[in-house]
Amino acid sequence: MGLYLLDYGAGNVQSLANSLTKLGYGFTWISDPTDFNKATSLIFPGVGAFETALGFLNARGLLEPLREYIHSGKPYFGICIGMQILFRSSAESSSEGLGVIPCPIERFDDEDKAVPHIGWNAADLVNVQEDAEGVNVSSYYYFVHSYCARYNPTEYPEAMHWAHTTTQYGKEIFISSVRKGNVFGTQFHPEKSGAAGLELLEEWLRKPESAHTSAPSTPFITRLPKAVHRLTKRIVACMDVRTNDQGDLVVTKGDQYDVREKPNLSSDSPTAQTAGEVRNLGKPVALAARYYESGADELCLLNITSFRHSPLQDQPMLAVVRAAAECVFVPLTIGGGIKDTIDPDGTKRSALEVAGAYFRAGADKISIGSEAVYAVERLLAAGKPDGTSAIEAIAHAYGRQAVVVSIDPRRTYVDSITYDGPHKSEVIVGSQDYQGKAWWYQCTVSGGRELRSLSVVQLAQGVEKLGAGEILINSIDRDGTGLGFDLDLLRVVKRSVKIPVIASSGAGSSSHFVEVFEQTGVEAALAAGIFHRGEVGIKEVKEAMKGASLNVRD
Repeated sequence: MGLYLLDYGAGNVQSLANSLTKLGYGFTWISDPTDFNKATSLIFPGVGAFETALGFLNARGLLEPLREYIHSGKPYFGICIGMQILFRSSAESSSEGLGVIPCPIERFDDEDKAVPHIGWNAADLVNVQEDAEGVNVSSYYYFVHSYCARYNPTEYPEAMHWAHTTTQYGKEIFISSVRKGNVFGTQFHPEKSGAAGLELLEEWLRKPESAHTSAPSTPFITRLPKAVHRLTKRIVACMDVRTNDQGDLVVTKGDQYDVREKPNLSSDSPTAQTAGEVRNLGKPVALAARYYESGADELCLLNITSFRHSPLQDQPMLAVVRAAAECVFVPLTIGGGIKDTIDPDGTKRSALEVAGAYFRAGADKISIGSEAVYAVERLLAAGKPDGTSAIEAIAHAYGRQAVVVSIDPRRTYVDSITYDGPHKSEVIVGSQDYQGKAWWYQCTVSGGRELRSLSVVQLAQGVEKLGAGEILINSIDRDGTGLGFDLDLLRVVKRSVKIPVIASSGAGSSSHFVEVFEQTGVEAALAAGIFHRGEVGIKEVKEAMKGASLNVRD
């Protein structure tokens, strides 16, 4: 098999390469227009912006050879952007697609759901009698996109003959995979869909190339929205990574952001001899592999080391990401040092350059912290985006779904009767254990050490406007306490934005995950210490969620 992969220069394509290597298949990267003539099978993976993909293909002289390859009848497998580019056009771009499928790509309606569509959802076969092409209707696959091809047989009957599977998100039904002739494509990412995705890839790869050249058109059917979609609630395992005092890279966890061991008066305590040292909870790659095998839906690696120079020169995180991506086949979010910097020799490094290095190493999303606060402060001062922030640059190049903003708020207590400050409308009046208290949520930078004047609502709405695709909400007050997530904080944020929200900080039991999903509507929940220390397992959390009739991926 002359299997070739097309890298258009944006997003994480290394994960697909790692998947093929794991499955035992060799491949060659398309590096020149003439390589299309050598390919007997072609996979075009990618995540990002439609316009960026087309621009890159045009600039390198690859667009027309790609079109010719598809029309040649040789097997083609497009993933995400690799599928969307087959369509006539996209609402996110003024450029035309390849037009193989006569139907537009449109943005999801965000009236009844968060957009982007991020997470694990099902794929339902349109024609259950035909070859499933490796799609298992009882499995879940990983999606991350803001735009889709709606399943609309009335308006686009010819295009619907391409629909292999459909998926429901909110009340919208869209085409989640296409199959006809020599073409197969998935909106979801098999390389990030765990065992189910690897099985789908292997099914396509193991077939002789001749079996991929004559897939029949699909008779379209009427498909009405079900009462509830099958998007699962996500469990994210997070690892704070930093160098300890001996210079080793370890996973650590703080209590209200303090990662050093506390003194213990008992000489029998295991921390008696390590008081003041960085808490060591394991090696990052080993823990990442363990959490993947345990069923984590996503993994998050946050580099909390202070950078002496440029993140590209003075951080071992790239090696960690590469190693983790070779054994983990669910999404990886990476954070730490993603900002504009200047090397000691005067070389300027942009946040986009740093993010690109992470993506090429195997990251799927990047997380931005303090830099997002400064960007929103500039946004509010100017009244409009200035185009200079890391959020804007990375979202433009890779798509907003690739940008997570991590927010570190803390409670600022006020008198509920006399307070007349700028955040009066956001004041929470406590109940139960907080009876008689009132507060608003104030944002911080530098790992929670410095307060800023922004409220959590201002920051959340600001980063959404700048182009963030997802928000991770931490809580300095709850971090490391095991008292449960800050539900008031999460409700405030969830009501204020239309992008997905990840809950973090405070989980101490499996019931806390059930509680946060049932009472706040967040799309995902993250934990660290309780997983690292083995106090609660991911499987235990998911069993509790299933017991509460929450949709989860096994």
